[in-house]
Amino acid sequence: MKIINRKARFNFKLEPERYEAGIALTGEEVKAVKGGRVDISSAHAIIVQNEAWLLNANIMVAKDPTRTKKLLLKRQEITSIGSLLKLKRLTLVPLSMYTTRRLIKVKLALGKSKRKFEKKKTVKVRELERKLGSY
Repeated sequence: MKIINRKARFNFKLEPERYEAGIALTGEEVKAVKGGRVDISSAHAIIVQNEAWLLNANIMVAKDPTRTKKLLLKRQEITSIGSLLKLKRLTLVPLSMYTTRRLIKVKLALGKSKRKFEKKKTVKVRELERKLGSY
């Protein structure tokens, strides 16, 4: 099962490098992820005291669906991501959540938030391309 965050590319200018992280979930949450009952469109990750955490990921379970979940990354990755977050003022955005064999992984990217006029420009360009393609 693969859940894609379609809003990530619209709301953020993403850096080219990607990170793959495991995620610590409860049994009920694992079952929901394998069933595809996940919304990561408003989620983001933070680094606190050399630990990575996923915030606002809505896994539709009975109790506490937006619980903060721990991301499992190597120490070197966490320190390099943390320094980039502070230095360039970026956000760690989940692009997708998927299963590999019996594990659940999250693909992350660093991104800078787009401003309102940049989003409008993106919509305009997309509509122009659609019109040109239909003729």
